[in-house]
Amino acid sequence: MTLVSVLIVAAALIGIGLYGALSQQSFVMLMMGLELMLNGAILAMMGFWSFSLGGAPEGQLLAIIVMAVMAVEMAVGFALVVAVYRKRQADMTESLTTMKH
Repeated sequence: MTLVSVLIVAAALIGIGLYGALSQQSFVMLMMGLELMLNGAILAMMGFWSFSLGGAPEGQLLAIIVMAVMAVEMAVGFALVVAVYRKRQADMTESLTTMKH
C-alpha cells in the first residue's frame, strides 16, 4: 500500500462519518458518524507516521492518545443520551427543541 491509498481510505472514512453525523437524526447514529471521522483521522495520522518517520514511537503514542479520547467521548456521549432519554423520552435530535428543564 502507498501513502496515497491510505489517505484515500482515510478521506473516505471521514467523508462517510461526516455524512452520517450531519444526516442522521438519532443520537447514536450521530455519535457513530463522529467515531468514523475520528477513525479516519487516526488512519491518516498512522499513514503519515508509517511512511514519513519510519516507525518513530511518537506516532504510535499520538494514536493511543486519540483512541483514549475517543473512548472518553463515547462514554460521555452515551451518558448524555441516557440522561436526555430518561428526562425527556427523546431519542431523536429533532425531538429536543430546547434544553430547558
